[in-house]
Amino acid sequence: MKAIVQKVTKASVTVGDRCTGSIGQGMCVLLGISTKDTDKEIEWMANKLVKLRIFNHPDTDKPWDADLLQCKFGILIVSQFTLQCVLKGNKPDFHNAMKAEQSELMYNKFVQVLKSKIPNSDTLVQEGEFGAFMQVHIQNDGPVTIPIESPESLSTQKVKPAKPQKQNNKNQGKKKMESSEVAKDETDKVVEQVTEDLDKKL
Repeated sequence: MKAIVQKVTKASVTVGDRCTGSIGQGMCVLLGISTKDTDKEIEWMANKLVKLRIFNHPDTDKPWDADLLQCKFGILIVSQFTLQCVLKGNKPDFHNAMKAEQSELMYNKFVQVLKSKIPNSDTLVQEGEFGAFMQVHIQNDGPVTIPIESPESLSTQKVKPAKPQKQNNKNQGKKKMESSEVAKDETDKVVEQVTEDLDKKL
């Protein structure tokens, strides 16, 4: 899952003549969902956004020291499958983007998870319109633009095969000595038998 986060003084989305969502000060987030994304990525990204410290602290005015919850700012979420683009030469390819029907379900779930983490979310969490041709109006503050990508899911991480255990060198040496002793005993027995046979003939 990828997101482009922009710190804004205001932002809004219109579809035709209709405004689907608008905020004042806060962050505008362009969200791209990939074919590999699961509920784990939804939870990770939602947590990252609400805890991202890109604002001045409301008490001290210290920069880069406060998040959305501390400042009680708004967040505008806009679905954007083109973030999953891979260039093939000069042509963009979107095969990494999740198919529209499934992606819409994931997007709606993401918005619900995000709202559950933000008080007064009905006002502070605004959206574009999934699948629509949108006009996104962003007044970037700074400018501050931060790309975020979720880490690989645990389900896709490869487990390294266990290394074969090394045998103890002492045990190996002991086994070799035992084998040598057995071979010596067998040789002594053969010699004794031959000697006895010779004595009888003499």
